[in-house]
Amino acid sequence: MNKLGFLGFFIIISSLLFAQSYHGSSIKGLFDLPAFLIVFGGTFGAVLVQTSSKQFLHALTLIPQIFTSPPLSLSEQSRKIQDWSYKSRQHGLLSLEKESDDELDPFTQKGLAMLVDGCDQLALQDILQQDIDLASEHHERSAQIFESMGGYSPTIGIIGAVLGLIQAMGYLDQPDKLGEGIAVAFVATIYGVGFANFIYLPVANKIRLYYQYVALYKEMTLIGLIAIAHGDNGLLLDRRLSGYIDRASY
Repeated sequence: MNKLGFLGFFIIISSLLFAQSYHGSSIKGLFDLPAFLIVFGGTFGAVLVQTSSKQFLHALTLIPQIFTSPPLSLSEQSRKIQDWSYKSRQHGLLSLEKESDDELDPFTQKGLAMLVDGCDQLALQDILQQDIDLASEHHERSAQIFESMGGYSPTIGIIGAVLGLIQAMGYLDQPDKLGEGIAVAFVATIYGVGFANFIYLPVANKIRLYYQYVALYKEMTLIGLIAIAHGDNGLLLDRRLSGYIDRASY
């Protein structure tokens, strides 16, 4: 579990509530259903227009990554690769056939199976690199969906504020209601800017950070498998893999 995600949202919410109540203002002033529907519904609808259903659903499945860490350990994978390297030098590549089990992630299983099958090194590198690139592109498109929501939300918040002001103008002869109507109108602006900067854009960047780690894990695995195929010694392999562990973002 990534506790920073929970901590970040707690700080955001508590800071807003504290700032609103500090000078005696009611916290209820931050809540307005019509403003929420205009901003959230408008942003949601705009994004649906520009994206495919498959990509949008994929983006939604990535939301839990805000609160979790990748279930992939670079140091553990490095240890496995070095063990495979030692075993292959002692007993040949076919000795790694039993290593391709359900405990390995799909990418490693695929690469190890190709290695055992005697796949050419260039073909192995091309196929696995293609998998990395395609997966990275797929996740980037999903991150861009939240980034787009962060772009639409403030503008739609302004639209909501203008609509609220238009309605408030009907109370020009009633100063008390006019002031209340203007305050409610600006809640839409708060929603638009707040959702963009507190939710949508951070989620987009967290998705990128998450998959950058996964891509680093896959690249390290690819380099390790190619080194095994090439017959590199343990010291050289360790130096190749240690650089990836140092660059890990989690």
